[in-house]
Amino acid sequence: MIHFVLHDARDTVAVVVVEGVQAGMTLDGWIMDDDRRVQLQCRQDIPIGHKVALADMAVGDTVLKYGIDIGRVVAPIRAGEHAHVHNIKTKRW
Repeated sequence: MIHFVLHDARDTVAVVVVEGVQAGMTLDGWIMDDDRRVQLQCRQDIPIGHKVALADMAVGDTVLKYGIDIGRVVAPIRAGEHAHVHNIKTKRW
């Protein structure tokens, strides 16, 4: 079962595509551009449609989703954690 998807192997976050993702689960992901699968240990419950961090990120790091810069980290994020508005902000303002 695929739990998350990303386009670019360089992405630092991916989108959860199923319900019921919980801390402790081993998640299966699909890298669309390479048509390959990856696994990730989930550290927090993550709602469907939200992002999961694929790598550890520090404050100030750029977040990549679908190969695009979507913002900067404002609170440390570890791989497998929920990546959302509480730890990522736009660079626009």
